[in-house]
Amino acid sequence: MSLFGPARAPGWPVELADGPVLLRPYRRSDAAAWSEVRRANRAWLAPWESSLPGGWDEMNSPAAFRWVHRDQRRSAREGEGMPFAVCLREADRDRLVGHINVGSIVRRALCSGYVGYWVDARVAGQGVIPTALALAVDHAFGPGGLHRVEVNIRPENRPSRRVVEKLGFREEAYHVRYMHIDGAWRDHIGYAMTSEEIAADGGLLARWHRVRANAR
Repeated sequence: MSLFGPARAPGWPVELADGPVLLRPYRRSDAAAWSEVRRANRAWLAPWESSLPGGWDEMNSPAAFRWVHRDQRRSAREGEGMPFAVCLREADRDRLVGHINVGSIVRRALCSGYVGYWVDARVAGQGVIPTALALAVDHAFGPGGLHRVEVNIRPENRPSRRVVEKLGFREEAYHVRYMHIDGAWRDHIGYAMTSEEIAADGGLLARWHRVRANAR
């Protein structure tokens, strides 16, 4: 892809998978499953997410999902985001257990984006989100045409910080009062990675497989 080429949304839509972890575009039929997971995880997710304009149940209802889905589709069509439902492949279904998005994408000479994610507490610690993040970053650096991805995390959010640290993201900044979360402006630690940093490993997913194997 040319650095200044006309491609609007390269590499989208797509499904990505590794073992039981599946990343796919959201569907309108995900409304009930998305709402159930979000509502069940209020205590787990609310302290780390941007402040909502309404109550948690209202903003995470099946009706609210229709707005979320429309916004995600628009962002993906315009090349500004790559939003994925994170699913676990089971015998009779793909169970929605989280979300990951490569968003705020800027192309041309920057070719960069920010990654955000969340996961159902009921499957946390099983390697779902590190796998999802590795899949998304490899896709962003490959067909997605990006050169750099960033992740910004509150210092207190140790589980989320462990995800990026295990994958080898570089800590490079401390953002004071960076985002309005849970009722106040919160500091964030900035992590980043460029495509060159994982080229020798054969990609971020290959690096993650080696990290898991060495930890056993």
